Formats: sequence, structure tokens, C-alpha cells
Amino acid sequence: MKPSYEKVPTPSNASWTLLNRRLADAIPFEWHHHPEYELTLTLNSRGHRYISDDVALYDDGDLILVGPNVPHSWSSAERIDPGKPHIALVIWFSEAWAESLVKLLPEMAPIGPMLAAARNALGFSPAVRAQLRPLIEAMVEQAPAERLVSLLAVLNRLARDSQASRILPAGPLPSGNPGLEDIRIHRVLEHLHGHYGSPVSIPLLAQLACVSVSAFHRMFRRHTRCTTLEYVVRLRIGHACALLVQGNLSVAAIAERVGYGSLALFNRQFKAHKGLTPSQFRQLHGHHFR
Repeated sequence: MKPSYEKVPTPSNASWTLLNRRLADAIPFEWHHHPEYELTLTLNSRGHRYISDDVALYDDGDLILVGPNVPHSWSSAERIDPGKPHIALVIWFSEAWAESLVKLLPEMAPIGPMLAAARNALGFSPAVRAQLRPLIEAMVEQAPAERLVSLLAVLNRLARDSQASRILPAGPLPSGNPGLEDIRIHRVLEHLHGHYGSPVSIPLLAQLACVSVSAFHRMFRRHTRCTTLEYVVRLRIGHACALLVQGNLSVAAIAERVGYGSLALFNRQFKAHKGLTPSQFRQLHGHHFR
């Protein structure tokens, strides 16, 4: 299963999107990515959260801000109250939308550093999660204008959470003009997310971006804060984590499925990223689903 590109719809009467997702049976594993920031509040549910190559347990009240183009998924193990559904309240907004807030409204300047820190993903403290939970829940029934005011209040409070923690190492915001270059890098990311299990051809990626190989390396690092091979390894390890936790495939079969011809290389890179061997990772996390 490869990470799919998700097209986030924006309603005609709003500049951003709120999804009220209620699932009676389960939150399914749906490995995907999109160019928008995503703020997700998960309620009445516990299971595993996958963000790039990071896998962690989540519980009721989980609140995470995921950066643009970062592959991610939630996958539930159980409902806390069996009589109620799993709930995911998902807020999507574009980089351009967030940047316009910072430029046009000096009062919103503090969200700039938060967005930079969340270029991969950012988790928030228990106190802030508890404080914002009723505000985000109330947004479901609000009119668009009132909902916008609530979102600004949410972002402002998140930006002041001194105990927020980065889920993955984050670098500086990309510099450069977002226009044509963003379209080009999106083509590259779309290709990588669909073919990360195959050998990586840098000349092909440069061709997709319509630039020289040297210019491609600079462009890719500017937008992703890592090299192409580092990005591909994150995708491969992230998918391997999901397969280890959720399925019964052998480690060798998983290594091959995510693009490793050498089991030794897979084991070595997996341990370098996760601090555990694949078998140890499965033993640590897999029992939560049994």
C-alpha cells in the first residue's frame, strides 16, 4: 500500500476546511499526504499514529499538527466508549493561507515559528489539548465566520504552548517563491510517494521538476529539509512500521515490499531510524493490536 495523494476540498464559503469524521467501526489505516497543514483532534479512540517514519500510540484527545506533504495516517485499535463512534476533527489550511495571516495580521505573528516547527509534525501538551478540545468540538456547529474566529483562537493558543514537542526533526521553512517551483516539487513528491519501493533515479526526478540535477538537489532540500535519498528512506521505514505492526508478513518480505533488496541494509537503516530492529519493533508495538 503506497501513500496516496489526498485532494483536500475547500468549501465555497470558506478559506480552509473542517472535516467532522465519525466512524462506527474503526479509523482505517490510510497512508496519504497532501500539501496542506493538518490539525487533527482524535476523540473516543486509541490506536497507533503514523507520521513519516514515526509510529506512536495515541489516545482520547490526541491533538497533532502535521506539516505539508508529510505522509501520515491514524489507525484505531479500539473505541474508549463502545457505544460512541471514533471521532476525528480535521482542520486543513494551506501554507499560503497561514502566511497571509502572519503578513496581514501582526497579532498572528506568533504562529509563524509554530508553523516552522510543525513542518514535519508537532504534538501539544496535555493542558493545551484539554483547553482547546471544547473549542474545536464547538466549531462543528458554527457558521463559517464564527468558525474562522475560533480557528484563529486555536492557532494563537497552540503557538503559545511552550511544551509543544516536535515529532520529527524539523528544519527552517522553505525559502523561495511558492509559485512554479511548488508545482514542480509537487510532481516530484507525487512520483516518490507512488514509487518509493523502486530504485530512485535522480535524473528522472530532475526531469519531472524541469531543472538540472544540481538545481534539483537544491530545490528538493529547500522544500523538504533533507536529501532525496533521506526522504525515500523515511517513506520506506514508515511503511515498514505499518506492515510490522498491522500484518503477519515476515521481516524479509516487508523489506522487499518497501524497496530493500538487501535484508541486512533494511535492518541497519531501520535500527538507525527507530533504535530497534524490525523484530524488536514488532514485539514492542504489535501486541497493542492483539
